[in-house]
Amino acid sequence: MQTPDQPVLQDIVLLGGGHSHVGVLRQFAMNPVPGVRLTLICRDTDTPYSGMLPGYIAGHYSHDDIHIDLSRLAEFAGARFYRDEAIGLDTATQQVICRDRPPVSYDLLSINIGSSPRTAGVKGAAEHAVPVKPINRFNRHWLDLLDRIKQHQGPFTLAVVGAGAGGVEMALAMQYRLHNELRDVANQAIELHVHILDAADTILPTHNPKVRALFERTLAERGVNVHLGAAVTGVTARTLQIEGEKTPLMADEVLWVTRAGGPKWLAQTGLALDDGLFIRVRNTLQVENNDRIFAVGDIANMIHHPREKAGVFAVRQGKPLADNLRRMALGKTPLNYHPQKKWLALISTGDRYAVASRGKLSVSGALVWHWKDQIDRRFMKKFKELPAMPNKLVKANTAAARSTEDAAQALSLATMRCGGCGAKVGSTVLSRALSKLQPVNRDDVIVGLHAPDDAAVLRMPPGKAIVQTVDFFRAFIDDPYLFGQIAANHSLGDIFAMGATPQSATAIATVPYGIETKVEEQIYQMMAGAVSVLNDANCALVGGHTGEGQELALGFAVNGLIDPAVLMSKGGMQPGDAIILTKPIGTGTLLAAHAQLIAKGRWIDAALRCMTQSSASAAECFQQHQATACTDVTGFGLLGHLAEMLRPSNCAVELNLATIPLLDGALETSSQGILSSLHIANSSAASSIEQVSQWQSHPVYPLLFDPQTAGGLLASVPANKVDDCLMALRRCGYAHAAVVGVVKKSEAWVIGTPASDTDNIANANITLVDQ
Repeated sequence: MQTPDQPVLQDIVLLGGGHSHVGVLRQFAMNPVPGVRLTLICRDTDTPYSGMLPGYIAGHYSHDDIHIDLSRLAEFAGARFYRDEAIGLDTATQQVICRDRPPVSYDLLSINIGSSPRTAGVKGAAEHAVPVKPINRFNRHWLDLLDRIKQHQGPFTLAVVGAGAGGVEMALAMQYRLHNELRDVANQAIELHVHILDAADTILPTHNPKVRALFERTLAERGVNVHLGAAVTGVTARTLQIEGEKTPLMADEVLWVTRAGGPKWLAQTGLALDDGLFIRVRNTLQVENNDRIFAVGDIANMIHHPREKAGVFAVRQGKPLADNLRRMALGKTPLNYHPQKKWLALISTGDRYAVASRGKLSVSGALVWHWKDQIDRRFMKKFKELPAMPNKLVKANTAAARSTEDAAQALSLATMRCGGCGAKVGSTVLSRALSKLQPVNRDDVIVGLHAPDDAAVLRMPPGKAIVQTVDFFRAFIDDPYLFGQIAANHSLGDIFAMGATPQSATAIATVPYGIETKVEEQIYQMMAGAVSVLNDANCALVGGHTGEGQELALGFAVNGLIDPAVLMSKGGMQPGDAIILTKPIGTGTLLAAHAQLIAKGRWIDAALRCMTQSSASAAECFQQHQATACTDVTGFGLLGHLAEMLRPSNCAVELNLATIPLLDGALETSSQGILSSLHIANSSAASSIEQVSQWQSHPVYPLLFDPQTAGGLLASVPANKVDDCLMALRRCGYAHAAVVGVVKKSEAWVIGTPASDTDNIANANITLVDQ
């Protein structure tokens, strides 16, 4: 993540990762506006370029060829990336309502969420037809179909509802790919039938007669059955009912590529909409009845310049949208945008052949496909080969402040910031942010946030001991809600590793200085994420301290309760025990690679999911299966924490590099030498490895020292309990849990050596194997 050199004065929220918004992100990356922060909200990390989708379906492109990595692009632009989906909009409070996180506030909002084919008016279509949009959902179904058809017996019928350019192009691409797939499967003789249906009386109604004639001829040559004037009135798992036809059309797969519309939640926003739930926008791309909101791409209807829904317009709207967002942020009047009246349409025929048309002109052939391929690849190259951006110190720009009060605060922020208690966040800001939270209230909390005082007061249940721990680190992602979740989960890890149940948590937070509204929003988002995790653990947030600083940071002092008789500790390993690790490793190298724009967004997504997974259930599994020792794998890395377990256990271990679970992408990034800043210090634990020199070239070796954030539990389990323990862990959702080593006897320890004597870590006697 990038740390801004000036306080945030305005928030521009980009809702959706469409073609226009990727252009905006790149424009702002190349020319940022001081004091303006971008936030991208999108359900998917990889956003597809629609122009290359038919080529991908036909097998000419890979997944990565046609997708833009939004996580990487947002990092490049210095934008926050929230992986979520909008389900509403509150224009009065200027907030986007999200499915899985608190509302997100905006000063300016742009909507580029695309559209989806309408299925609501046709009985059974929503349940049995597959819409081509959103493309990411369609892709998952398409990959499943490719697997299923290889096992299919007998004829297979594909029906495409919609005879526009999208429907015709997709039908030909799918036919081409499926024929090739079936040809590659031995002993298969599946008969493939493809049908296109539409209520209209012509295919490609927005194209000239010459283009239509060419595609009519192509469809006939390929054996595609075209049904025009055939309105589909019902869909079942195996049939389509056509208006006026008594006999339904049998179909094994139904693809829906008809006229699209906007999501239903837009109807509740008060924004100006047309009959299709598309947002009506003026020439400036601002919503007809709301100056603070813009809309572009398929979801927008330019009321003075209506155009068909085509990707070319969304791409072209990127620059004028970025310019107008910039102008509005700086208090300037937005400019009018006039889309072209004629545009180049490029439609492929499944194979490497395409048709180009513009108005009444058209040309076709293999060279046209290669021309289209060059255009598409050139467009994608802008978002894959990101230029290195120099770090610039930029002064705060008070023009970006929306009000006189904000401008005054912006000027005050330029003065020297106080230290000591003067660096605390204001009480009213903090109170407003915390008042929105709903932390769990335990009976054993006598004084806490529900009745604030100078300190929390807790009741100690009889027969219980207190487990205390503290953890704190600066933010490594730009999403404060997700960061809050991970920080809380990380802080609870030590409690779970000892077999305790959390009781209370006290927060320690640092928030970058800024105008009050922005500071309050950031505290609320971060603490809402943390409280969601604490509440799931039945851990009461009882207080905390929040101060100003250069970077966002969060940690917790956590109390837990435990029966001393069932305490799990680092010591206690017994020869013959198996060593189990519950989560894959690699967060350190992946986060370092993300900061350098090298990691793929889907790798970071997987790492973040791992970091938000609680270890509570894993600890219960280990207790139930009589674990002899346990710890959590965090900053010192797998080898460092394993050595800490061996020292008090007076044991050795055989660690199997082949079975250590790794996060996707970790091998790739570490092999490029992309390592965490803590890696060098952690690698001092290499002295605990026998014959270390022979393993230093092994690809997994660097990851032994990779620091983990909210890592898994590492435990030793009696050999006769291992299989049952692994099965229980996987039932609890730890899909990567694995046996990574075996505990052995050791004669190397000096009995009575204090655990604080770190020199004796060299006697850990760790033997590496790869089998």
